[in-house]
Amino acid sequence: MKIKKPDLRLTIGQGKKMRNTFYYLVQLIDVLQDRNLPRPIVEQINQGIEELNAFKGSDKRLRKVIRKVISFVFSLLERELKLVPKNYYRNRWMALGIAFGVPLGTLFGYVLGNIGLLGIGIPIGMIIGIGIGNVKDTQTVQAGNQLDIDMLF
Repeated sequence: MKIKKPDLRLTIGQGKKMRNTFYYLVQLIDVLQDRNLPRPIVEQINQGIEELNAFKGSDKRLRKVIRKVISFVFSLLERELKLVPKNYYRNRWMALGIAFGVPLGTLFGYVLGNIGLLGIGIPIGMIIGIGIGNVKDTQTVQAGNQLDIDMLF
């Protein structure tokens, strides 16, 4: 079963952000066409694209709907098939590393008696998070579960 393509609207060419968002969705669908996706997954993706094609609102709201469809497709693929875009885990773990780096910096500052060291935890946590994410991304590539597209949204 084929994944449907979104309808190109005349208003899409007017704004750079709108055009980039739309063509990113088209590129994502092209990448997914190369994969042999199960029928229920394709049907859910097609349903989202049909809702997008039926949308008749303003360009600003249309861009939000396109981004919502892109996010839905990525979350569906991750949840059901464990397919993720390039650098998915690196980005996710980097954010977690930063979040855990703040208390780590606070701990350094408290233990060493210099609260000025508060900011040192953020880069340490970020580096640890990037390292863990890169290992997980490498495992994903070896398992063949990585899509040939970066996640921009």
